Amino acid sequence: MNLEVVTIGTELLLGHTIDTNAADLCRALTSVGALVVRKTTIGDDPAEIHAAVAGALERTGFVITTGGLGPTSDDVTKRAVARLFGVPLVVNDDYLDRLERRWRDLSRRGPMPEANRTQAEVPAGATILPNPRGTAPGLWLEGKPGVAVLLPGVPHEMRGLVADEVAPRLARRVGADRVTVSRVLRTTGIAESALADRLRHTEPELDSVTLAYLPTLPGVDLRITAWSLPAQEAGRVLDRAADILRKAVGTPYYGEEGADLAAVVVERLRDRGICLAVAESCTGGLVGGRITAVPGASTVFAGGVIAYADEVKIRELGVAESVLAEHGAVSEAAVVAMARGVAARFGTRAAVAVSGIAGPGGGTADKPVGTVWIAGLVAGSERVVRVGLPGDRYEIRARAAQSSLDVLRRLLGRDDRESRSSPNG
Repeated sequence: MNLEVVTIGTELLLGHTIDTNAADLCRALTSVGALVVRKTTIGDDPAEIHAAVAGALERTGFVITTGGLGPTSDDVTKRAVARLFGVPLVVNDDYLDRLERRWRDLSRRGPMPEANRTQAEVPAGATILPNPRGTAPGLWLEGKPGVAVLLPGVPHEMRGLVADEVAPRLARRVGADRVTVSRVLRTTGIAESALADRLRHTEPELDSVTLAYLPTLPGVDLRITAWSLPAQEAGRVLDRAADILRKAVGTPYYGEEGADLAAVVVERLRDRGICLAVAESCTGGLVGGRITAVPGASTVFAGGVIAYADEVKIRELGVAESVLAEHGAVSEAAVVAMARGVAARFGTRAAVAVSGIAGPGGGTADKPVGTVWIAGLVAGSERVVRVGLPGDRYEIRARAAQSSLDVLRRLLGRDDRESRSSPNG
């Protein structure tokens, strides 16, 4: 079943609001066997809405819109779609009564504003999709042009209506037990081109699935998709493809969709009964923040030192002045001393230290902006790496924090044969 999605809102075109609705909606629709063949974003203009919905119905006969169902003057979706279907807007008394009761229960501020009454106006013949999370109902309208489903633009309201009302109806309409399902494998510490090169000979083995490379700030995600297959077969196909990819990717793989590298590190620390301390310069607490955002991190995280100034590195972490004078704060010698110093200070068996040049200034020919040194130690084993990170200041710092966690992950993942000192990682 092919359909189109139209997201409505001038704020989306201005860039003031990120359109998460389209992504959430497409995932939900494909999970029940529907295929979104086009997504369109338009402003709060009745003529544009009319044209976009009409075009979608001409191409597929089925369109889902989000946005423009509120009580204000810029909420014009219902009127435009009703005109397209050649039906008037009529007040649904049952829904009006619900709105008035909801207003009294929630606000306790007297009568409901007249503007909210417009939310009880629906295209004649439309099915109301109840919205317990808000005041704008979803609407399912069928007629000569096709099927138009109108959903509110507030993300949690839209997601709730899709799960409760739209997806079940679509699943029954699609009928056959065929779904389009995706799975995401997460990697870090490897460039997209290097990952593609590594998988070049593996891709032909991915029978019945497609593979997409999705670069993100933390790393590169691999999305595999099984198209229009029976549900059980789609699951088996994805399982096989995921196994093939995990083996081919190797160490850069750290989990599937939703996996957080910090959570992986916390779990491995807990498994080994090891406590962690961190020493941060350029990241300014981002590594510690990532760790402490994981529930239960208190069992494996002792604390850290933000040693931004050289005097703090010397005073709090015991870094020798001669090390900083000879090698500089952004150097292998400095981060090794920082990691050892913070482990000694907090009495931990694991530590990570990071120092770099986040920019936009401060770079040199030998150490350009984006140069970051990271040292990790776990139970006597050390790993030290120098990375060159792209992006602006925010991106470099975020990538440096991710790289620091990856150094720890790799150290914690080693077995006894691999656990040996490595001065250069």
